[in-house]
Amino acid sequence: MLDQIHWLAAVTVLGVLEQAYFFLQVIYARRLFGISPPKISGPPEFERIFRAQVNSSEYFPIFLALLWQAGLFFHQGLAAALGLLYLYARYCYFMGYKASSSERLTPIYFSAGVLWILIAVSALGILHFFLSHYVGLNVLQLLTA
Repeated sequence: MLDQIHWLAAVTVLGVLEQAYFFLQVIYARRLFGISPPKISGPPEFERIFRAQVNSSEYFPIFLALLWQAGLFFHQGLAAALGLLYLYARYCYFMGYKASSSERLTPIYFSAGVLWILIAVSALGILHFFLSHYVGLNVLQLLTA
């Protein structure tokens, strides 16, 4: 069983570490700009870092759910590779947003595209499972025949 999920688990840990890095960046920015919690407004530099972290946190549960569904129902290797692409795009998004609000756009569009691909492969994998398990129709066998 573990050999079927180890890549997904590794990408999950990397994602958690990335989130921790983003959290730390907000802490450092709070110290740098003298903004104590619960305040969330300040200089534009702080607000961009804060928004990048919050936005990344908002999307993280969606990413995790799709990563694991795609990996379990479609293919672990593909899901893990897409997960790494997503994490890289999120890092580029964070660093771009930190520098300038306009530099966040390309990475956010790319990461959204990766999420859509994860949605598609998750749906295909789940559909294949339902068809083969409940209807007795194995689409993969039909395609290779």
